[in-house]
Amino acid sequence: MSDHARSTGPMLASPRCGAKIGSGGSCRSPALRGKRRCRMHGGAPESGAPRKNQNARKHGLFTSVAIAERKQIQALLADARKLLQEMK
Repeated sequence: MSDHARSTGPMLASPRCGAKIGSGGSCRSPALRGKRRCRMHGGAPESGAPRKNQNARKHGLFTSVAIAERKQIQALLADARKLLQEMK
């Protein structure tokens, strides 16, 4: 490495963030000093999504009512298949 003012050696040698990104690879930004993630992926104070996010959409797919309804439909379909097999 050179002693030039624009030497990028130390930055290139620093540990990388490694957070999973949308394309499936890992983030290649340098991790913050003393942290394992970069400033965009949670290394900076108060970064990331807020705790107890009240703005998150809730789809209701896994409520106890929805699960019970799906089980009931599956049981009904199983009975219908069994009846069709007996009719053949």
